[in-house]
Amino acid sequence: DVKTAFLHGDLDEEIYMEQPEGFEVKGKENYVCKLKKSLYGLKQAPRQWYRKFGSFMSQQGFKKTSSDHCVFVQKFSDGDFIIVFYVDDM
Repeated sequence: DVKTAFLHGDLDEEIYMEQPEGFEVKGKENYVCKLKKSLYGLKQAPRQWYRKFGSFMSQQGFKKTSSDHCVFVQKFSDGDFIIVFYVDDM
């Protein structure tokens, strides 16, 4: 299990959140924070992380199987192959 996997997803849209409790800026308590990266617990986090992971796997020569997009396969000319199963957040 990769504890911080979802923190590496890039956001495609503007998302704002309230200042975290205990970290409010004095005099600016009503201000919000614009997120630059995904947060664990954010609804978009799993999708964004999967996109980033899938893109990386593709760059490394892996292909998604047509029957299950969580299975990545890389085949070699000598007949060997590598199979990677993407499960939850890795």
